[in-house]
Amino acid sequence: MKVDLIIRHAHVMTMSGSGVGMIEDGAVAIKGNRIVQVGKTEEVMKGCQAEEIHESKGKLVMPGFIDAHIHSGLAILRGVAQDMGNWMEEGLWPFMKHVKDDDQRKGSMLNIMEGVKAGTTTFCDYDANMTTLVNNYVEIGARARLAEMINEIPKDIGDLPRGELYPFESTIGEKKLQNNIDLMKNWDGENNGKVTVLFGPHGPDMMSLELLKEVQHQAEKYDTKLHMHVCQGDREIHQMNMRYRKRSIPFLEENGFLNDRLLAVHLTEATKSETAVVAQSGASMINCSGSIGIIDGIVPPILEFLEAGGKAALGSDQAPGNNCNNLFNEMKFVSILNKVKTQNPATFPATKALRLATIESAKAVGLDHEVGSIEVGKKADIIFIDLESPSMSPVIRKPVRNIVPNLVYSANGSEVEHVMVDGKFIMKDREINTLNEKEKVREAQKAAESLSDRASADFQSHSPVIGMMQRGEL
Repeated sequence: MKVDLIIRHAHVMTMSGSGVGMIEDGAVAIKGNRIVQVGKTEEVMKGCQAEEIHESKGKLVMPGFIDAHIHSGLAILRGVAQDMGNWMEEGLWPFMKHVKDDDQRKGSMLNIMEGVKAGTTTFCDYDANMTTLVNNYVEIGARARLAEMINEIPKDIGDLPRGELYPFESTIGEKKLQNNIDLMKNWDGENNGKVTVLFGPHGPDMMSLELLKEVQHQAEKYDTKLHMHVCQGDREIHQMNMRYRKRSIPFLEENGFLNDRLLAVHLTEATKSETAVVAQSGASMINCSGSIGIIDGIVPPILEFLEAGGKAALGSDQAPGNNCNNLFNEMKFVSILNKVKTQNPATFPATKALRLATIESAKAVGLDHEVGSIEVGKKADIIFIDLESPSMSPVIRKPVRNIVPNLVYSANGSEVEHVMVDGKFIMKDREINTLNEKEKVREAQKAAESLSDRASADFQSHSPVIGMMQRGEL
């Protein structure tokens, strides 16, 4: 069989089966954007003749990571809301009303570049202005599963005293829903199938039940999923109790939202019984350990969710809270935090964390027929890890294999040498080859400086961050 490329003499980690599917001295044959053969190098070379051979001795070849929940448009505000008890209202919202569409676009590219350089090939981006942000994914060449974040919240919500009931403005919700419908009509399946579209209600507390039901109707009409924050914080539960006298999960269950169409993000405030209800409904959970650990000091109930039989995935969330959008960080956090939570070092082994960033994430977001593992017929979304980097060395193969634990507990993303999406290299030798990285960083820096000038007047002297600066702590 004639193929375009053979990657050979690598440690190939397929993520097929119930483990990691490791093949030593393995090879992958690619034709067009699809994987056509996987196996031992000798077997693949017998069955295929390639136009190009990629020698990969000393490399780990594996499926690219899937970031199941990211707000890339918030990257322009990276690091502005840390180390405070009320990160959203006091840290983020005073900035948000000054963010322009172009600021979002320029900041978004930072997150996407950061993710690609750390091995993320699929981004489930969930943000405002997605009809513009989608162009960043086309430019860089990454795979994107996108949703417009739909709510009825005015842009000056940060001026509302804490604890008061959010005002809803139906015209805002109608516009954002239409943006999501436009995104679906214009982009779903575009860019050689690398762009697919979901619907993105912000949360049950951020919109009326009428609008929430209309978003659900649109998801059913287009046969896609709902990407939604659920029980993401005590603020949400407070709003739900004030408005409906119900917590989020009973409210969603009563109104028919708990099913396999739902991607429930965070579940931070869910009780054990509520967590089980969501898991058993067929809905998937997206866990963002780094973000929730930093902004809330809480370990989300992913362990309980998985034990109840649910499907789950990892996400990096947003740069104002989590600071980084790096799945190595999330794999490490989800494993270590749950070990600490249970006081058991055997809890959440490295293999489980790795699967949640690849094949299990693909299952959760509905892309496992295309990506998430290196198998015949799937898209060639592949990353190359340098096993000769200090953090991955030495490689021990017997009597135990150390590649997986080192990948989860030691690696940081700099070990990713090449990134391939849809059968094409978008990064080689740590350099993204589809755009000028430094130019994109400079554009975002200029936008951030202008945004900071506009937002300065809204920060009071009692702001926690300003207080830390005045004390020389930042």
